[in-house]
Parts: sequence; structure tokens; C-alpha cells
Amino acid sequence: MQESAIISSIAEEHALYQINNAPMREHPYAHIYVDNIFPEDFYSHLRENWPADSSLVCLGDTGRVPKGAYPERFIMPFSQSEVAKLDEKRRAFWLEFGNWLLGFRFMNSVIGKFESAVEERFGPAMLKNDYSAESLIVRDMTNYSIGPHTDAPHRLLSVLFYCPDDDSRAHLGTSIYVPNDPDFRCAGGPHYPHHKFTKVRTMEYRRNSMFAFIKNDYSFHGVDPIGSQAVGRDVLLYDIRVQQATATPAVPPSAGAGIGLRILKQLFGRRQ
Repeated sequence: MQESAIISSIAEEHALYQINNAPMREHPYAHIYVDNIFPEDFYSHLRENWPADSSLVCLGDTGRVPKGAYPERFIMPFSQSEVAKLDEKRRAFWLEFGNWLLGFRFMNSVIGKFESAVEERFGPAMLKNDYSAESLIVRDMTNYSIGPHTDAPHRLLSVLFYCPDDDSRAHLGTSIYVPNDPDFRCAGGPHYPHHKFTKVRTMEYRRNSMFAFIKNDYSFHGVDPIGSQAVGRDVLLYDIRVQQATATPAVPPSAGAGIGLRILKQLFGRRQ
């Protein structure tokens, strides 16, 4: 096995260890915050190989959002077709990284970590759903902000890997909010004014850290304006999406079985 592949394999095991042993925070919705999500040498390689600005495209020009929206957010989809456009050194790193980050094992492990929250959202129907993962390499520039929102209904879990060079801009992290009206809920879509919410906590934008949370109708989160300082915010976004089915599940939930194992059996069974 090549040295780069060994380093990447160690990084996967390290990340899974950190995620699965992180304390779950339940208020106001299920979330975790993890320091040192990757081994230090792997994180150093990640920073060295972060795509140049020329490889990033304004989000409003991608068709993912209305034209002209979010002019301060620049992205590169973490996909084979986009990684293939990078220079040789960067391409090798991101291909190795993508082999496991976008693989079934990592996705299944993250879903398993949030078992209770997933079950709360879907109940037994969770076994009928299809799950997939997507990742974006993101750089947010000065004045970027997002009002409190709960994410689109097709989102199951959001994972943000914070990737700065140092901890000097910790205040730029994503914040958790609760609505001033305690009964207010949102299925997903609209972004709301900050003044209608109370900020509970900002998940600090620190090097080599990770923030992950469940999507439900009260998972309000957002980003305060970066402000006038000339700074950028590098984030690796990893989302798990869900497509809800209506058929009766082929394998009923078994008492005491973890959702990770149950979904694993179901998905593999589907492919036979």
C-alpha cells in the first residue's frame, strides 16, 4: 500500500473513533462538536492541498441556488469529475480522501451515531428510506452570512469540517438558534431574520474540528456576517441526504439493533 493510502486509511479510522466517541448534545437538537477530527499530519496535508481559488466557482453560478444568491460563497463539488481537474498533487490527495469520506462505511457510521434522532424523525419508516452522501469544498468570503434555517427536507444530517490554518477566527463558526416563539417550526427552505431568534451557541471555527447535527423542523442554524475584515472561511461540507419511500420495509426493526447495522443489512440486501 502506498504511503498516501496508508495515511488516508489511518485518517478514516481516527475520524470514526472521534465521531463515535464524541458526546451527543441533545439541546436544542442532536449535535456533536469534535476537536482533532483528523490526525495532525493528515490535516496538514489537507491544508497544503486545499484547492486554489481558481478551482472554486461562485455558488450562484452553479445552478444549486438562484442566480446571484450567496455571492460570497465559492465551492468545488467533492466529486471525481471535479477532483480530476486539479493539479497532480492535489488530485492524488483528494482522490484518496474521497475513497473513504464518500464511501458507504463512513456514511453508515455517521447515521448510526445519530440513531435516536433519526428514529425520532422517521420512526420505523427509517428502514424504508434511501440514503446518499454529498460533499462540497467551500470558501466563504467577507460579508457571507446565512439567517437561521432548518435545511431542506431532503437533508438528514449536516457535517461541517472546519479547515482554517489557526484558531484566530473562532467566532466565524456556524451558530445554533432557538426561535423567540417556542412553538415555531419550519419543515425547511426559508431563511429567517436573526432578530426573530436567540443564539444558543456558536460552534467555534477552529482548525481540524467538526460540527454535525440532525435536520428536523427545529434544527435552526446559521452564520453571522463575517464583517468588514478581509477573511475567508474554509469548510468541507458533508451532507447525508434521505429519500423517503412509502413501501413497507422488507426487514422490520429488531429489538436492540443499532440503526447503523440495520441500515447496513437493508442496503446490502437490496443490492443482491
